Amino acid sequence: MTTTAPELSTSAAAPSYSASGVTIVVPAYNEQGGIAGVVERLCGLDLGVPTSVLVVDDGSTDGTALELEKLSARFSRLKVVRHSYNQGYGAALKTGFAKAKTNVVVITDADGTYPEDRIADLLEAIDNGADMAIGARTGDNVNIPLVRRPAKAALRKLASFLAGTPIPDLNSGLRAFRREFVLRYRGILPQGFSFTTTITLAALTNHHPVEYVSIDYAPRAGRSKIKPIRDTLGFTALIVRTVLYFNPLKVFYPLAGGLFVFFLALLANDLFIESPPNLGDKTVLLFVALVQVLTVGLLADLIAKKTQL
Repeated sequence: MTTTAPELSTSAAAPSYSASGVTIVVPAYNEQGGIAGVVERLCGLDLGVPTSVLVVDDGSTDGTALELEKLSARFSRLKVVRHSYNQGYGAALKTGFAKAKTNVVVITDADGTYPEDRIADLLEAIDNGADMAIGARTGDNVNIPLVRRPAKAALRKLASFLAGTPIPDLNSGLRAFRREFVLRYRGILPQGFSFTTTITLAALTNHHPVEYVSIDYAPRAGRSKIKPIRDTLGFTALIVRTVLYFNPLKVFYPLAGGLFVFFLALLANDLFIESPPNLGDKTVLLFVALVQVLTVGLLADLIAKKTQL
């Protein structure tokens, strides 16, 4: 396990945060092929605490609703909430958190990719003091299509740099949370797939205790709803925007540094290469841009810190 600061409490005397119960939220959209197996495995889990499974059917148009109706008749711990139309992955999760009555909420996908038997390890991390425990897809058997790996790695590197800490898995869909932690950031959490990316960056840039549990990742049942090019560009913009919201200097300082290097290069050219020496318009404009970027960055940082008090 890899843990981000601050250190987690491991006191044996500490009460079990999950003892009062756990809600497992499963967002589902057109998952007719995989939902039955996922629900069966989740309802068969013995976590040692009261457990309920809440499936949010996000306006499915295939046979998912019918499958869930059959499953509800078989499993008393299963509850189903249905959106009248497709609102998005994040919207389904927010509905799940709103409906959950327990202090701890676990999320997992409906496509059969995540190992449900590792939920107990995530709960252990929560009980030891984490606000969020993430199933990081770093195990020996991780089935992520090769075509997606370069983009995922680049996004993870960018997010790690901007957050100031290594992030083994930026958007894993298997997680456990303290419910009040998620509700604190509900206003900035998006409706789409970037829900998990946003809550990860919100946690890390605000120094919430986060723990990663290494897991395997199985091939999905059915067709992925991710659009590689569109979603990669969207995730990149989201990462920068979220870090700007919480830690703007992480974005403005590198930008100012790049402008400063170009400014020095133009200044050296104007003073030592041009004959006669002459301070050019481009150099002056670049200096003004540098001052403006630094000013906006410092103001944004002051605003961010004030809103976090």
